[in-house]
Amino acid sequence: MSAPLVALVWFALWAVLLSFIVVFWRVRKVMTGKTASNAFPSGQQHGSDAYWRANRAQSNALENLPIFGALVLAGVTSGVTTGVFAILCVVVVIARIVQSLVHLSSGSTMAVNFRFAAFLVQLICFAWLGVYLILHFYGA
Repeated sequence: MSAPLVALVWFALWAVLLSFIVVFWRVRKVMTGKTASNAFPSGQQHGSDAYWRANRAQSNALENLPIFGALVLAGVTSGVTTGVFAILCVVVVIARIVQSLVHLSSGSTMAVNFRFAAFLVQLICFAWLGVYLILHFYGA
């Protein structure tokens, strides 16, 4: 399996892990009778700060998975799986994990700044991957 596909699988598994964190948090609250099962309104902050950070980290990962998936699959199907393309894919996954871990750890200003930096790295890699693919498609 190529490095970009491995990176895509890791990204997806990371999103699944974050989803399990949120699910287990909710199940624990419901099963202990502390929260009703319908007390988790979508898009509205609810629960503790730590829970909400986990919820947002999970949502952030899921929101970016299709973008990364599209870029990786376009690269793999066009034969672009090594070199700069592969390195960028690995950097995306590392930056996503860093962003999520910082998100889970704190909501402080410093943590938000680090989290944003990790997100910016991903965006730059997405753009670079896209440009790389376009240049490859048009033979440049």
